[in-house]
Amino acid sequence: MKCAGLMLGRLLLPLLTLPWVAGAQKFYTYVGQIGVNSVVLAWGRADLPGNTIGLNSESHGKAVVKIGSQSVETERNWITIEHLRPDTEYSYEVRLGERVIGEGGVRTYPEHSDALAFFVIGDYGNGGSRQYKVADAMVRAFEQHRSSPNPVRFVLTVGDNIYSDATLGNLALRSGDQDRHWDQKFFRPYERLIRHIPFHPTLGNHDGNVSESRGDLAVYLDNFFFPGLRPARWYTFSYGGLADFFALDSTDITEQGPPRPAYALGGEQFRWLREVLSGSHAAWKIPYLHHPPFNAGPRHGTSFDALLPFIDLFEKSGVKVVFTGHEHNFQFSTQDQATGGMCFVISGAGGELRKGNVTHKMERAHIAGWAGQNHFLLVEILGRSMRITPISYEPIKVVDKNGDAIQIPVVVNLQSLEKP
Repeated sequence: MKCAGLMLGRLLLPLLTLPWVAGAQKFYTYVGQIGVNSVVLAWGRADLPGNTIGLNSESHGKAVVKIGSQSVETERNWITIEHLRPDTEYSYEVRLGERVIGEGGVRTYPEHSDALAFFVIGDYGNGGSRQYKVADAMVRAFEQHRSSPNPVRFVLTVGDNIYSDATLGNLALRSGDQDRHWDQKFFRPYERLIRHIPFHPTLGNHDGNVSESRGDLAVYLDNFFFPGLRPARWYTFSYGGLADFFALDSTDITEQGPPRPAYALGGEQFRWLREVLSGSHAAWKIPYLHHPPFNAGPRHGTSFDALLPFIDLFEKSGVKVVFTGHEHNFQFSTQDQATGGMCFVISGAGGELRKGNVTHKMERAHIAGWAGQNHFLLVEILGRSMRITPISYEPIKVVDKNGDAIQIPVVVNLQSLEKP
């Protein structure tokens, strides 16, 4: 009965809170990409049928975007603003006709930097109260760091961006294959954040035909903005010469035909990753993906064998930290011979949560710390040191295999893993 009640709640929440109930025309404005001299801004609605927000959405009319000293018109629901100064804060306004539909502030990236802060979140888009509370905590953390020497620059997602309300056989209800499914599960909870910084996503099994609807993938590729404005299941981007990021697809999602692995040895993604990793000269090489190679559960197992070709590439390329999701808790691995000297981090409780105690499995799984709480990660890089802090709407307690509290943040150095 409890499961049935939760399912009913998921079905009713969107119906009770849709913007059309109050007759409002709700527009969302969000940052698609940021560069050293440019930003991509986008806008649209997520309360109507059809493609109403994203790269290929139907135009809502002529928009005027004001940013800095520029005023630019476009018929599309997004625009690239260029000729901006590096590492500079700009306020912007988006106007449709006489109506201001969005405004915010965005900071361009520096050409060179020895510091970076960003968020990581996974398994989040369920539209539930916990997702909204975590989103509120993200906004607070963003504002706390906004005027600091190391402000938060973007969000990495480690998959399961939009969940269905319910799955009945082959039918997934409100799974994310329409823009209006994204209202309560993405645009509304992160509205105050996405007007300032972009989300750089990866795919999870709930973002396509592995666990839900095949059509989820197309909407995911349209609503997020990818490097070069080219929708991509895997991609790379850089920050300030300090860090190169590698967004990977560890799913079996397909656009046509039955599910099959996108990560196979010798496949298109593997060949691409081998090339871009070998060409990376950044101090920090940071892959992020959905499925964890090291995992103490309690529900999912390890993906080590399936992802071994990727893991070998990571180790050979000098990777020291990998971010994943899928298991709905927080975990981080040992950094030793078993893990190839790398720290594998699970952050899979941005909305979903799995509380089962895993302390008795941690040693065998090479997991050094665990917390069964909703959270996101604040990651801060200063030179050759990285600090990883799980943050929630409540105090977080991370414990070791004996159940003893571990001091956070977790600190990863390019040479070794240390505690602060």
